[in-house]
Amino acid sequence: MKKIKILYIVLLALLAVSCEDYLDETPDNRAEVDSQIKIRKLLVSAYPSGNPTLACELSSDNIEDTGESNPNTTRFHEQLASWVDVTETDNDDLKTVWEGCYGAIAHSNEALNAIEKLGEEELLAEKGEALITRAYAHFVLVNIFSQHYNSATSSTDLGITYMEESETTLNPQYERGTVKETYEKISRDIEAALPLISDDMYEIASYHFTVKAAYGFAARFNLYYENWEKAAEYATLALGANPASSIRNWNALGQLPQDPEVVSRAYVDDRANLLATASTSSVGLYFGAYYYGSRYNHPARIASLQTLWAATPWATGGIARSNYEFAPFVYSGSNLDKTLFYKMAYFFEYTDPVAQVGYRKTVSVPFTTDEVLLVRAEANVMLNKNSEALADLNIWTRAFYKGAETTLDEIDAFYNSIAYSTPETTTTKKVLHPGFTVEAGLKENLIHYVLQCRRVLTLHEGLRWFDVKRYGIEVPRHQVQSDGSVKVLDILVKDDKRRALQIPQDVIAAGIEANPRK
Repeated sequence: MKKIKILYIVLLALLAVSCEDYLDETPDNRAEVDSQIKIRKLLVSAYPSGNPTLACELSSDNIEDTGESNPNTTRFHEQLASWVDVTETDNDDLKTVWEGCYGAIAHSNEALNAIEKLGEEELLAEKGEALITRAYAHFVLVNIFSQHYNSATSSTDLGITYMEESETTLNPQYERGTVKETYEKISRDIEAALPLISDDMYEIASYHFTVKAAYGFAARFNLYYENWEKAAEYATLALGANPASSIRNWNALGQLPQDPEVVSRAYVDDRANLLATASTSSVGLYFGAYYYGSRYNHPARIASLQTLWAATPWATGGIARSNYEFAPFVYSGSNLDKTLFYKMAYFFEYTDPVAQVGYRKTVSVPFTTDEVLLVRAEANVMLNKNSEALADLNIWTRAFYKGAETTLDEIDAFYNSIAYSTPETTTTKKVLHPGFTVEAGLKENLIHYVLQCRRVLTLHEGLRWFDVKRYGIEVPRHQVQSDGSVKVLDILVKDDKRRALQIPQDVIAAGIEANPRK
């Protein structure tokens, strides 16, 4: 593997010190990490500060270009939605994601070094959190900046640098490695972490990897890793014996005053949330009741044909607003066409209240029991446990919609009755090109249904992008014309190299190998 040089400051920019200063001082604000209390404080910063949601959501098929006449956009948004290598800067840009993840990894590694020096026997829970956070940050990086894991190609696909130790040299050399190698190291860290994690060490557990959050992460990782048995096993451990009582209370959410601020804050303070993260991000604004970002967004046309109002096996004529326990919000008007769920709590942090300046903040929920339930459903489909998969799907739909449920025969008949989606004629049935085998017939139709349920559940969260990558789903980028017609601007095909978003330009300039584009 070709050796590549990269300045340490590029990987660890969030530490906000020069390379020379870093060699003179310890990473956590120049304090020596020599006690359990200091290790725990250090681990608070072992969670990525950058938010990948906007980059992933704008790359997916959940959004559409509502037209050139809509001025509510930026060059940054356009680049993401057009799968163009990003050159613009923004709080939600890929450089911020990269630096946020490697900054978190640096804190995880420094904690592990301190734990080793102090003695692991009394610090097992801290070691568990350090390992799981290191695994998670690398998981975010590899799934954004590399091709998705595929047992047939991942031994040669470019991965990301897996940082396993704190660096103390000015210009170290790194191997980028392969996706296969990256996934193997993530798996190793997860397996080592799971027996060690203890909820007792957390003062505010919702912002840490609790036992259930760690199992939820392990379930999603193993689903992506094509380890169906482990995905189902870990999902069960995250959900408990009665999943219906652990998923979100959608009815209660729907009973609240339907005010964006009220419901978004209630969303991030719910029993279903396994982990919450706060970031300097405009995601809550972008997917909120604002003109901001309305050109590239989730408009009524996508909602009607593909997501929120589209037909399902139990609503073959399409879903109505009255079917929802917590109904979507619809905004329409001149240059405002958004159909939304409020789930990203948006805040503005004033640094100068008099001048009315500060930072946009968003609280996101990367892991929920609802999503874990659908992970288990998909894993069971792949294990040919169709009845178990159907049971999980019906648990979720009964809670999310008003008592909706279906049967295996209805699912099979529904997807057999509709045509595969094309760039010209859009349906919810996408042609699948996964790296693993999905047999035609009921199995494929169940996968279509799982993917549709997850697409609706995780709308605005960016997770659809990873399903697009995992299943080789082709994405036509449509643009609405002034006369109301729709034009296909581009198509992201199944083996498109742009599915691996380009690593930041500063990192390329520092010597690390760029993702191929031709």
